[in-house]
Amino acid sequence: MELTIEQFREYIIEAWKIAGFSTFTDVQQKSIPLMLQKKDVIVESPPGTGKTLGYLLPIMQELDKEAKHPQAIIVSPTKELVMQIHDEATRFLQGSGFSSATFIGGADLKRQIEKFKKHPQIVIGTPHRLVELIEMKKLKMHEIKTIVLDEADQTISSGMTKEVDRIIQATLRDRQLVAFSATVPDQTVEMLEKRMNQPTNIKVESSVELKEKVAHLYVVCERRDKIDYLRRILHTEPGMKAIAFINDAFHLEGLAAKMAYKKISVGILYSQSTQAEREATLKKFRAGKFQLLLATDVAARGLDIEGITHVIHLDLPEAIESFVHRSGRTGRMGASGTVVSIVTSGEEKQLKQFERKLGITMQQVTLFKGQWTEDKQVRSNPKSPTTGSKKKNSSKKGTHGAFKRPNKK
Repeated sequence: MELTIEQFREYIIEAWKIAGFSTFTDVQQKSIPLMLQKKDVIVESPPGTGKTLGYLLPIMQELDKEAKHPQAIIVSPTKELVMQIHDEATRFLQGSGFSSATFIGGADLKRQIEKFKKHPQIVIGTPHRLVELIEMKKLKMHEIKTIVLDEADQTISSGMTKEVDRIIQATLRDRQLVAFSATVPDQTVEMLEKRMNQPTNIKVESSVELKEKVAHLYVVCERRDKIDYLRRILHTEPGMKAIAFINDAFHLEGLAAKMAYKKISVGILYSQSTQAEREATLKKFRAGKFQLLLATDVAARGLDIEGITHVIHLDLPEAIESFVHRSGRTGRMGASGTVVSIVTSGEEKQLKQFERKLGITMQQVTLFKGQWTEDKQVRSNPKSPTTGSKKKNSSKKGTHGAFKRPNKK
């Protein structure tokens, strides 16, 4: 039986219509019925496919109006994700009489404890802060029906595993435990299965249509030329809204200064910045005051910023999971987007491995007069120069932003 929105409570139906949704996504169709049956589930689904509502809607459907205590806990690895989940929950709880509350590290503990006086039914927080509240006996866990591990591969990682276990162990044995992430490596599955009761594994692949809406381009150049390529890419399309990822936070501020010198409005996002600094940066980026957001992988996890047109890998990540999470910041919920990897000839080999494993097409291109250009000579000879060749004058020019892929044979 196909899942329909009419099966839900009236306030959920109303919020669904206001949000402009028409049908459930694949991951929602597969995960929501199982959650309503109180099953433990492990869900792997690409970025931008609607995982957050995949667990929020069944939780909201089952909330008890008579209860004055938290009924569900959502554990998320970063402060930004906690706030993002809370925003989505608030939107769908409008007019229901239910509420959610956030609990994050770095915020004033006394003020956060005050939130319990409003009796939130859904608690959303980072692992360390939630454990603090449990140890202080401010967060009572015996009435919790469902625990969600958001971005599960990171939440259950070695740095947070003990805290996650403390949260799980504080609940009764009949609680429901679910895990959602864009990538769930085998090691993470094994760790989760040890903590779950006969879990069902759900894996949703990107549809062909969804893959076709995101163009994957790459440029091969010397390492010293990467910053210049970044600058040139930002001028390929009017109104571009881009995130560029680097591996080492140490270089962020210097890179931002170089971009600012080139008259490019830029913000930076990394784990060492304060919560207030990160919130201010994201607010300005969402408002269009920054054309470019420079970030480390802290921004790659589930961060949902509307209208990101381009993701740029200035540094290629070592792990394919990081490549997936980074790239997933564009092309969300069926929108079009462009992913550009700026790689050295050595990094190209690793990029090609990603291409094969992910089953996507990556088009090698260069830039000519502010446009993406496919050059067959460049594609067949990665060591040939990517700029300044007279042969590029006769090459076929692509469209601004997303280069049109060649027809597959």
